[in-house]
Amino acid sequence: MLRQNDKMQDNALLDPFGRRITYLRLSVTDRCDFRCTYCMSEDMVFAPRAQILSLEELYAVADAFIGLGVKRIRITGGEPLVRKNLLDLLGRLGTRSELDDLAITTNGSQLAHMAGDLREAGVTRLNISLDSLRRERFAAFTRRDRLDQVLDGIAVARRAGFRRIKLNSVVQKGRNDDEVQDLVAFAVEQGIDISFIEEMPLGSISSHERKVTLCTSDEVRERVAQRFDLLPSSHRTGGPSRYWQVLGSDTQVGFISPHSRNFCGDCNRVRVTAEGKLVLCLGHEGALDLKALIRRHPGDGERLRAALVDALRLKPERHFFEADQQVQVVRFMSMTGG
Repeated sequence: MLRQNDKMQDNALLDPFGRRITYLRLSVTDRCDFRCTYCMSEDMVFAPRAQILSLEELYAVADAFIGLGVKRIRITGGEPLVRKNLLDLLGRLGTRSELDDLAITTNGSQLAHMAGDLREAGVTRLNISLDSLRRERFAAFTRRDRLDQVLDGIAVARRAGFRRIKLNSVVQKGRNDDEVQDLVAFAVEQGIDISFIEEMPLGSISSHERKVTLCTSDEVRERVAQRFDLLPSSHRTGGPSRYWQVLGSDTQVGFISPHSRNFCGDCNRVRVTAEGKLVLCLGHEGALDLKALIRRHPGDGERLRAALVDALRLKPERHFFEADQQVQVVRFMSMTGG
């Protein structure tokens, strides 16, 4: 168990705007078995394996954050479930009583054979990316024809006993916005939640023009409300989603609105990439190289915690995403961690 440091606990992870960081999104790989058009290019060049944090280094990062008051950790990628021996890391994190929540964001491709092991390791919640229920359209989004594989994974995950399961759908006008009602109906039928996400302008893409395909959360909610009665909900998961309850069901419908409704005012999270870069804000390029520190001073948790506290002084107040402007952040989402 991490030795407590009272002085460090007093400082904790507080940014210049008084926001306390209690939520870490920790990427374990930049690799993925899909090639989603808004997330990466088809001919993606991945980082050399030597540049990726080892499982022991990833645990050291998580341990330092937990020691500074982080209560929620979400494991991301790339596709985290393709990371070899990931269950070893999850098993160690799953024993940490300080954590209120250990979650994973996944494309669902590996869930059919891994969901039970994930739950046993201590994972409490799953976010599963699903942008379409139509086979050809799903294949166009992901550049892989594996919809049945993902649907099978969702079915297995539902039986595994997670606290909550949520679908994440990136909505694009003229590409899948006509499916939002069907996606909500599927979530209700399965007894799970769903969040609709405005596409974030990360990385240069050629498959579509973001300024043309941007579909705002208000537009999506209006379309959903044509078929379902939605009630404002106080449900929170620690992330940026704002939720509505589907009347007559347990399903929560969330909306993540980086363009139309800035959610930075109550930001409580940072990201660490698979290469060990501490990303203080998704909408800015600046990052601190934790890997260099960890490899220069292995086992020095106090030094790592001090570096995290210092870095938080540079956290920006907010992002500025504009769909009709040049890409402001050149890294793809897969390189940052979802």
